[in-house]
Formats: sequence, structure tokens, C-alpha cells
Amino acid sequence: MKRKLVVMSLLLAFMFTSCGKDEVQEEAIVNVKTNMVKICGSGSSAAFPGRIKAGEDINLSFRISGPIASINVSPGNFVKKGQVLAQIDSRDYRTQLAATEAEYRQVKGLTERVVELYEKDGVTANEYEKAVYGLEQITAKYHAHKNALADTKLIAPYDGYIQKTYYSAQETVSAGMPVISMIGSSAMEVEINIPSADYAKKDEIESFICTSEIYPGKEYPMELVGINRKANLNELYTVHLNLITPEGYPPLTPGMNVKVEVKYKNTAQEKYLVPINALISGKTGNSVWLLNEKDSSITKRDVVIERVNNRGEAIVLSGVSSGEIVVSAGASSLKEGQKVKPIKETSETNIGDVL
Repeated sequence: MKRKLVVMSLLLAFMFTSCGKDEVQEEAIVNVKTNMVKICGSGSSAAFPGRIKAGEDINLSFRISGPIASINVSPGNFVKKGQVLAQIDSRDYRTQLAATEAEYRQVKGLTERVVELYEKDGVTANEYEKAVYGLEQITAKYHAHKNALADTKLIAPYDGYIQKTYYSAQETVSAGMPVISMIGSSAMEVEINIPSADYAKKDEIESFICTSEIYPGKEYPMELVGINRKANLNELYTVHLNLITPEGYPPLTPGMNVKVEVKYKNTAQEKYLVPINALISGKTGNSVWLLNEKDSSITKRDVVIERVNNRGEAIVLSGVSSGEIVVSAGASSLKEGQKVKPIKETSETNIGDVL
């Protein structure tokens, strides 16, 4: 009888021990990565790639035709406004002007005598009108030929740099054909393309900032010129900006790649940032796991998302507060009230935790 009691006691002890092991297995603590909820800041922002271009970029051409006498500049040269860049052989135009000027002087003298006689009733009204109209006609012709001679010189319209020359001396060029390409040195522009979501918020834009990897730490303010009202084939809207170079800053030149940050106005509603990996998508919307630091348990909380920024963070309108801890890795496999253990982040300067 005593032997039976001992056997039963051992069986009961084994059963309780097994149950305890199952309970321990059920309460196994899961290692998770966590992040603290941060305030979004004074206003949201977005970044887009851009490229510097010259605000003034034109092809210069002669208004007249003829053989080119000289090209006075080369690609890369800096030129001042009013400088002669190229010249057409002016021989024929000088001869043309000389003949017209002689005719002009003759008609002008004749007309002056006719007008004087008309005032004394010495000629008819018809003769007077013919003389006046003849003077007007030759005057127009004289000014046209005078302008043609002046147009034999190609003048720089502003300070800038020569990009390319399309003709050489002794070649004959037609009127209106590009001869020299140049860009201005004063104004620089940047174009960026933004998606429809950012275009819809164009009235909320507060400012534009331009940065370049060549000059780290330098922020160049920008001025909005305009936004195209029609999207391109990629459903992007082109934004045109003027670059402003602060005093003492190195100038950005055409062709440089830059990053343009668009800053939006602050809204009355406070917003928060959580990693996108912390979001759990469900039928009713998005949610996150919040960590209770006292007992290391987790609780699910519904959140309302505005959008995801370019740094992989979700901008949250409601559901969390600044300073709360969210699970940012393995969130989809957790359960309500489960115990977790936050993973300690590895130090970039103390690899292996040896210090």
C-alpha cells in the first residue's frame, strides 16, 4: 500500500513539473527591436534631386547674311555685356549705306526747297506731297541700311560664358542661324519634379533649400518662380526655382547635381514619427505595438497615418505620443500582452561590447 502511494506521488510530481515546463514555454520572452516616438518637428519636409542650370541660356545669331570675318571668342571664355563676339564682312554693307546716304542727302535737300516754295505758293500741293513722301521713303531706307551695317557685329547681351561656337571665320552664314551659344553668369535656376501628393500641397510650401555634396553644410535658399500645371508623362509636376547665393558662399555652377528640400508650413495639429516597420496593417487601418517598460509587455494601439517621408518614417497624426516606445521589428508575429525583451543597439564605436 505504501509502495502505491509513493508511485502516485511521483506521477503527480511529474505531471506538475511538465505543466510548469509548458507554462514556461508559453511565457517565452521574445527579443524585439524598439524605437522611441519622436515629434515630427515644426513642419514636414520632402527632398528631391535637382540640377543647376543657367537662368540665361541662349543661341546668338546675326540678323543679316554674309561671310564671317572673325569669331573673337572660344568656348569657356568669359565675356562682358556689349563685347563684340563675332563680325560679318562689312564691305558690301558699307557700300550699300554710302549709296543710300548720298541719295538721302539729295532727296532731303530737294524736299526742303519744295517745302519752302510751297509755303510761298510756288509749287502745287501735289508736288509738295510727292516730295514729303519721297523723303520719308528714303529716310526709312537709309536707317535700314545703317542698322544692317551695325548688325554685322554680334554683341554679347549680358555678362556670361561662351558655351559653343557653330561657325568659323570665312564661312557664310544666313540670317537667324545660331553662331554662338552662351549662358549668363548672374542668375542660376533649378528644376525639380514632384509627385501629385506634393503638388496638392503646393499652397502649404514654406520654403526651398538647396544643398550640394561638393559644399557640405552650406544651405542655399531658393525662390519659387512657378509650377507647371500639367504633369509630364511620369505624372510629375515640374517646379522652377531661382537659386540665391548667400554672401561668402561658393557659387554653384550649371550642371551640378543638388538636393532640394521642400519645407511645408507648420500645422496646428502635432505630428509624430515612427519607423515604417513598426506599422501593422489591418482591415480597420494601421496600428503599432507599444512597450510597457514596467513589465516589458506590449499593447496594440490604433494609429492614423498622414504619409511616409523620404527617410522611411511614418508621420502619425494620432494614436501615439512623444517618448512612447514602439516595436519596430517582428511586430507582425506578436500577441497582446506578450512579454518582450528590447534588443540593445550595437555601438558603432564599441563593436562587441568590449569597453
